[in-house]
Amino acid sequence: MTVTIKPGTARGRVLAPPSKSMAHRYLICAALAQGESTVRHLAPSEDILATVDCLRAMGAQIEFDGEIAHVRGIRVGTPPQGVLPCRECGTTLRLLLPLCLTGCGEATLTGTEKLLSRPLDAYRDLCLAHGFIFEKEATRVRVCGELTPGEYSLPGNVSSQYISGLLYALSCLDGESRIHLTTAVESRSYIDLTLSAMAAFGSRAAWTDDRTLTVAGGQTYLPRDLTVEGDWSNAAPWLALAALGDPVTVEGVSRESLQGDRVCAGYLDAMRAGAPVLSVGDCPDLAPVLIAAAALLHGATLTDTARLRLKESDRGEAMRAELAKCGVYLAVSENRIVVPAARPHAPTAPLSAHNDHRIVMALAVLLTRLGGRIEGCEAVKKSYPDFLREIGRLGIECTYDA
Repeated sequence: MTVTIKPGTARGRVLAPPSKSMAHRYLICAALAQGESTVRHLAPSEDILATVDCLRAMGAQIEFDGEIAHVRGIRVGTPPQGVLPCRECGTTLRLLLPLCLTGCGEATLTGTEKLLSRPLDAYRDLCLAHGFIFEKEATRVRVCGELTPGEYSLPGNVSSQYISGLLYALSCLDGESRIHLTTAVESRSYIDLTLSAMAAFGSRAAWTDDRTLTVAGGQTYLPRDLTVEGDWSNAAPWLALAALGDPVTVEGVSRESLQGDRVCAGYLDAMRAGAPVLSVGDCPDLAPVLIAAAALLHGATLTDTARLRLKESDRGEAMRAELAKCGVYLAVSENRIVVPAARPHAPTAPLSAHNDHRIVMALAVLLTRLGGRIEGCEAVKKSYPDFLREIGRLGIECTYDA
């Protein structure tokens, strides 16, 4: 799908969509609980539906009533009933793979070639170290083995989802376990979100020092009735429009949230004042929209950007290629992106979404000032299906071609 966006001013109030990160975590905890849980304020994005499909394959009963999910939990250790279809969601794959090792059977998790091209080295190494089967192909990964309580080591500078997935699995075992992180931790806020979700369902795990997590054994997740908080990362495009001077108000996000992306409001304020140096090590999903806003303001330097290469696209290179069409030339290096102070112009060719929902939203913000076309906008359904409808509701003229 191609969308053409005309320059304009956005006006109005926007309710932030539910946090995708917390929705994944609440649904998994609810599926581990003995009894029926209710998870409220859900949006049926492609990523969330991937987790729902996989949890159903593991035996959970999940029924939707609008934005509410009623979840009846599984018996932990029961082998999955068929394959786990992860679609293109790395979060689903990484959070659920270790749970497939809590029984004595084998499991196959499937996904797109793009998803399975992303690293799974930490899980491969863990499986090989414990004598488990780990077979990865173009669109599937097969695992077989049985986790036992004990000591586990993972690098802390890989995706936090590896650590979160192992936390879920170890919490289902009979004895106490510890996860030792062999390097400094990146994206700690996402691990804290996992610990918060587990605690909400009565499961005990905690940091014992900066690189060690202890997980209690013999636990039972308790059914709960909980509401998913608003999503800072998907609120970021609206906050960017406000930072650019549009009268847009964002509701439904809390500054007390554990989400690492809550820094976006402060980051955007810094961009309005000058050309700041900002770390995205704990908030990589913000990088594309921050780059777009910086290009329209005074420029900026983003640090700790290495992990952007491992997302749905190589986000630094994707934004470099698209902004070049607008006369803005990013300097993209190993762990830093410099956005120069520039005067962007309307793109000289259609912009590409690079099959990345975050790129769609960032480019849409850019085109509210420059005008132009984005090809591949269907990618936004991955996390925010209503995004383009919302931008139109705020008064930005958009037209669509199939």
